[in-house]
Amino acid sequence: MGPIMAIKSTSADNKTRSSVQIFIVFSLCCFFYILGAWQRSGFGKGDSIALQMTNSGADCNIVPSLNFETHHAGESSISGSSAKVKTFEPCDALYTDYTPCQDQRRAMTFPRDSMIYRERHCAPESEKLRCLVPAPKGYVTPFSWPKSRDYVPYANAPYKALTVEKAIQNWIQYEGEVFRFPGGGTQFPQGADKYIDQLASVIPMGNGTVRTALDTGCGVASWGAYLWSRNVRAMSFAPRDSHEAQVQFALERGVPAVIGVLGTIKLPYPTRAFDMAHCSRCLIPWGANDGMYLMEVDRVLRPGGYWILSGPPINWKINYKAWQRPKEELQEEQRKIEEAAKLLCWEKKYEHGEIAIWQKRVNDDACRSRQDDPRANFCKTDDTDDVWYKKMEACITPYPETSSSDEVAGGNFRLSLTDLTQCLLGSLAVPSLVSRSMPMKTITDSGRNM
Repeated sequence: MGPIMAIKSTSADNKTRSSVQIFIVFSLCCFFYILGAWQRSGFGKGDSIALQMTNSGADCNIVPSLNFETHHAGESSISGSSAKVKTFEPCDALYTDYTPCQDQRRAMTFPRDSMIYRERHCAPESEKLRCLVPAPKGYVTPFSWPKSRDYVPYANAPYKALTVEKAIQNWIQYEGEVFRFPGGGTQFPQGADKYIDQLASVIPMGNGTVRTALDTGCGVASWGAYLWSRNVRAMSFAPRDSHEAQVQFALERGVPAVIGVLGTIKLPYPTRAFDMAHCSRCLIPWGANDGMYLMEVDRVLRPGGYWILSGPPINWKINYKAWQRPKEELQEEQRKIEEAAKLLCWEKKYEHGEIAIWQKRVNDDACRSRQDDPRANFCKTDDTDDVWYKKMEACITPYPETSSSDEVAGGNFRLSLTDLTQCLLGSLAVPSLVSRSMPMKTITDSGRNM
């Protein structure tokens, strides 16, 4: 009996020990899973780092998570040769806000007509910089989405001008070493969500019909930021103007954006790329140059897509006093917009308050009347996607041919945000794009002049 009892006792002990070990392993797994999820959420760590570094004025080198060293050896490692690797030294700290081909002092030497001075103008060979633009002092890893939609560390974009100038419009607020973005805007004082709700009462955003959008003159891109929750991806752009580059705030928030302007050069996007285009008090003279800017929007807008104009001159009869502009000037501006939209065969779907929405026809059959209109100047090029550094023209991009009156011209093709990003960073690489994920960038000023 003795040996049998001993065997049973040992077996019981082994089972107990095994159960304890499983419990310990399970507990550790749960602990580290929760810890990892908390760290990835962006709460706590980013705030404390931003506050610590801003208060101490310390170098960004104290942040262990930021590594500016290259992680590949370049061509020399592939070929196995002993060729000398080219290195770039950091630029002077004065160049923290420098963007290739967007030098503010140089820009002011170009004509102001048609926003030429806000377009890209690259320096001559003798003046090109070949160094790494440093991050702002105290730069930290941006917060993760969705927290980044509403908060950006002050150390990453230390510019307070907009918090004063746009204070009553709720664009951006400075709160305890972070910027907060309440979702306000000049044309949506109740917040971007309420504004988008109003647009969604006309535009089908909930069923996948609208998936991509272009935001012209985006500011800090709150419209694009709040569209994410509607499964709509916006590409935003704004010029580098008297403010600091506002798109830098957009990028720190995690919203796709580039420095750009509607001037004399075509937008760097293929034809029929967007389901929706938007201007909220973007200050673009839509009726100027024979409606050329609206024709460019028409080019990138898919058949059946929507164009939204929010702000002057919409409903000018009621708002001209608040806008402090002459009635006659606003009336003429709206007249030109309406004429251009009619020539493009856009149908006005909505006008209320300071918002107007037009819809592009789905094919040319729905717009036969303009074929005989002497004002309708159709573009002659065979390749409507050949837009890189091409001059904008006051001409209408023809619809692709269709076999029936209800067929969508060009098919149901819509460019995804991934495709847009690849276009932007690949064959249509824009050197003036400010990278959210790379606080230091190599400056070679290698772009072509505009």
